[in-house]
This record gives sequence, C-alpha cells and structure tokens, in this order.
Amino acid sequence: MSSEPATARSLDEGGPDGGGAGGLWDAGRRDLTVGLVLTITLVAFEAMAVATIMPDVKDDLGGLALYGWVFSGFSLASLAGIVVAGQLADRRGLVVPYVAGLGLFTAGLVVGGLAPSMPVLVAGRVLQGFGAGAIPATAYAAIARGIPPALRPKMFAVMSTAWVVPGLAGPAAALGIEHALSWRAVFLVLIPLVVVAGAMTLPALRSLARAVEATTSAQRDSDRRRLGQVGLLVVGVGSIFTASSLDAWPAVLALVAVGLVLAARSLVHLLPPGSLRFAAGVPAAVSVRGVLTFAFFCADAYVPLAVVDGRGGAAWIGGAALTASALAWASGSWLQARLIDVRGPRWLDQVGFASLVVASLALLAMVRGGPLGLAVVAWAIGGFGIGLAYAPLSVTVLGAARPGEEGASSAAIQLTDGLGIALGTGLGGWIVAVGDDRGWAVATSTTWVFALAGIVAVGGVVASARLPRRVPTTASAAADAPGA
Repeated sequence: MSSEPATARSLDEGGPDGGGAGGLWDAGRRDLTVGLVLTITLVAFEAMAVATIMPDVKDDLGGLALYGWVFSGFSLASLAGIVVAGQLADRRGLVVPYVAGLGLFTAGLVVGGLAPSMPVLVAGRVLQGFGAGAIPATAYAAIARGIPPALRPKMFAVMSTAWVVPGLAGPAAALGIEHALSWRAVFLVLIPLVVVAGAMTLPALRSLARAVEATTSAQRDSDRRRLGQVGLLVVGVGSIFTASSLDAWPAVLALVAVGLVLAARSLVHLLPPGSLRFAAGVPAAVSVRGVLTFAFFCADAYVPLAVVDGRGGAAWIGGAALTASALAWASGSWLQARLIDVRGPRWLDQVGFASLVVASLALLAMVRGGPLGLAVVAWAIGGFGIGLAYAPLSVTVLGAARPGEEGASSAAIQLTDGLGIALGTGLGGWIVAVGDDRGWAVATSTTWVFALAGIVAVGGVVASARLPRRVPTTASAAADAPGA
C-alpha cells in the first residue's frame, strides 16, 4: 500500500479523549480492541490453567527439579519471540509476527498436551513461549499505531480486564477439565480459542497496514546484529538456569558468571541507552518493568505449590489466590487509568511496589503456619500492586516512541518484561530444586522464594524514583528527572 489507511490515520487525531476519533469502542477501532482482548484472554487462560494444574502434573510426570523450567523455559523462549516480532512489526507489518506467534503457541499446546515426561513438557512450553512472546510485542505495536495516546491507559486497563474471566473461571475450569478428563486436556482445549482469536484479530491488524519502506543493507545488518544479541541473551540467561540443576558449586558459579556477562552485554545493545543504570525517564521505565515482573512472578508461579505441597491445602485454595490476583490486577489497572494524569508513573509504581512488599510478607506468614486463606488475601494485594504499576510503564515508553519505531519500543519493554518473568520464575525454581536435593520441606523452599520476591519489590520502590512524574508525549520529553 502506498500510504497508511484513513482508518489508521484517524486514530491519531483528536483531543484529550481521542477527539473526533471517539473512544475505544467506536467503529474505527472496535475490531482492534476486541481482537486484542480476545488474544490476551487466550494467553491469560493458559497462564492461569497451567499454574493451577502444575502440582498434579508434577505428581504424574515427576521431575520436581524441572518444575521451575515449565515456567522459566516458557519465559526464556519468549525473549527471542519478543525481539523477532518487534523487528518484523517494523519491517514487515503486524500480520506476519502475529500469525507466527499464534502458530508456535498452538504447536506448544499440542506438545504439552501429549508430553510423556517433564522434559518434553518443558520443550512444549518453550514453543509456547516463543509464540507468546511474539503476541504481546505485536499487540503493543498495534496499540502504538492504532490507539491515540490519550486512550492508551484505558486500552491497557481493558486488556488487564481480559484477565478477569480467565481469573474467575480459569482455575476452576482447569481443575474441572483435569478431573473429568486429564491435565493433558487443559492444554488441548485451548486450541479452538487460538483459531477464534486469530480470526477476530487479523482483519484489525490488516487495517493498520502502512507503507513499508524497502529495507536497506544497513538495516538488515542491524537486524542481524540484534538477533545475534538476542541469541547471547538467551544463552546467558539459559546458563544461569542450567546452573540451577547442578550440584557442583564451582560449575554453578562459573555458569552464573558467564551467564551474567553475556546477558548484560547483550542488553546494552538491545535496550535504550542508560537502561541498565536506570537512567531517569524512559530507560528507567524499561528496566523497572523487569524488576516489577520479577517481583510478582517469582512468587506467583509458586503460590499453588506453597498451598498444596507446602501446607497440605486444597488445590482450589491455590486457584482462588490466582483468581483474586487477576481480579485485583484488573482493578488496579482501571484505577491507574484514572490516576495517571494526576499522579503520574512514578507515584503509581512506588505504591504498586509497596503493595507487592506487603503481599510477600503476607505469603511468608501463610507458608510459615498462618491461615491458608491468607494466601488469597496476600495475592489479591499483590495483584492490585502490579495492576497499578504495570500499565504506566507501557504508556511511558509508547508515549515516547517515534513513528515507524513502535515495534522496537514495544520490544524493549516486552523484553525486560519477559526477562523479569524468566529470572523470577527461574530463580524461584532453582530454590525449589536445591531444597528438593537437600531434603527441605516445600514450605521451607517457598519461604525463601517469597522472601526473594519481597526483597526485589523493595528494590522496585527505590528504582521507581527514577521514573518520570508525567507521561512523555515525545522522545525529547521522556526524561523527567527526579527533582525536576
């Protein structure tokens, strides 16, 4: 096409609320909103379902030492999917990375549902992870191109609401399907939802097609270098995770050291300048996102394990904790949409991280002998905290994105998002695996996991001071340094 369609152009027009372009549900963007919500609902249901059934999957397949890899392998593969999708979105448009993401996600569901052992299940989750990494990166680029800045906080709130139905029905549905059929069916029943989500979303993504300039030789070289850096990142983080399965401490320390060097070197090239030192403004927003997802998902993946194996509670209690968290996440996200123009990203993230600190302390109290119902209360507080803090970071980064670079901007924040999840779940899994080798009770292992999540959340409170007070509208306005 020679130019951006009128529909896409109109989305960038209007006043504070989108002006003449209307709201999220107007005809010009309704299909995009519905399609993205359906896609996020699919991913949300998968996340809630797998986390709920994993204690029983572990009993069937064995391999407690690989328990964390079911989550961290997914997250590790998503790092590659995020960057590849970001490049494709800028070079080839939105349809190609979205279709590829859904295809790989579906392949992972099939492998997971038919897995005869824990290693095969991990392989299926890796496929899912690569696909799931491409999906949100494409969605963020679509929001940057199809939703005006004033409507983006509401759009992210709507997307968080997509977790409500999976949060309410996901754990119960997963347990019901498992008891009626098997845990394998929990993976396989999601496949029809992939078809529905794709059919709804693809037309909306095609409507956002814009002229794609011929890729120059320099751009192709840059893309290849970027993919090479992604490879180093995956190897680096994978080395750290591999160390978690070893008993020889010299080998563990060597792998961790090599992994940290490779990961840090690659991130220097993959993230905006200054991100690793939390430079004030957008670089800090990109890095704080990783701290946020680390603190939340480090605990989230192990709440059902702590309840069921750690305290001997019923599986539905662990599922109820995940449900409460999803509902509270949506509530926090809608609240931030109302407050972001008044309070700004810095304040919202500091309050959000403080909520995660409180939630981690409550989980510690539960696993050390407190009432099992405390897990539900604690993780509702944690969900509310990440709901407040998550979307303001996205709005900050996309607000500073230049036209034609939405894919790269969305990939940067999604990259730290996925990295935080991978490291959080991976290090949590390492603690559980070490505890299993040493004969610890699961309650002891998860105590250390929740303590780690709380410590990182405290660091997030401090790091959030580097965020801008107001949402940037251009790259030049991205740095709102503390004290400004």
